Amino acid sequence: MDGEFVRLDTGRVQPVEDGAQFALAAVAGDAERQCLLVGGGLAQGGGGGPTGYRADLAHRATERRAHRRKPAAPRERQAPAQPYGRGAEAVREFEEVYAVAMMASGMPLMMGRVLACLTIADSGSLTAQELAQRLQVSPASISKAIAFLDSQGMVRRERDERRRERYIVDDEIWYQAMMVSVRSTAQLVETTRQGVDVLGAGTPAAARLEGVARFLDFVSEGMARAAEQARDVLRTSSGPQDAADPKPDRG
Repeated sequence: MDGEFVRLDTGRVQPVEDGAQFALAAVAGDAERQCLLVGGGLAQGGGGGPTGYRADLAHRATERRAHRRKPAAPRERQAPAQPYGRGAEAVREFEEVYAVAMMASGMPLMMGRVLACLTIADSGSLTAQELAQRLQVSPASISKAIAFLDSQGMVRRERDERRRERYIVDDEIWYQAMMVSVRSTAQLVETTRQGVDVLGAGTPAAARLEGVARFLDFVSEGMARAAEQARDVLRTSSGPQDAADPKPDRG
């Protein structure tokens, strides 16, 4: 051996026979030529035979993948057909405005949307599937909203002849909702008065709490009386009035 060495992939340096030097040089030359050929094919966007790189095809494939990843545009909510000659779009817009008004009064928006949808339905009754289709939300959202409304006494559940659970609002939902508010306010009054004892009667903070308790108690009692007196107003007739009925004479 005349001292020629080559470094293998293992990292160890090994001696190379004289006859093998030419073979190694040939392999290196072939590898270099292959790199040049492949590089030229990539730069030119072609060549390389039937399995060679094609820049135009690769670009189209990238566009197709990007198109598949593009999220679909949300479908516009379609207003259901309406009876009695009502304008479907006008009813849909009112339903949304009504839900927002309920939200402004303190009700969460989804609960307001469900309650509005049930209230303006002539039957006053819809299934979870019907609600999800009309509002274009998930069944889970409907379930959560119904659970809240049920806890507030604003809807009730019944099974129809097909054993489906239906959610119903009747003429007294607002009376029931008002009485729930009265009871919760009465609980707040009781808790506030407990604070008076804790802070000590006659102290400024206790006097403040006593005033809050008296105010809320007065309002709560007034709400309960007014709700009872106005309850009959909510008992509407069982069917729509004939549009041709004459209006009473106000003269």
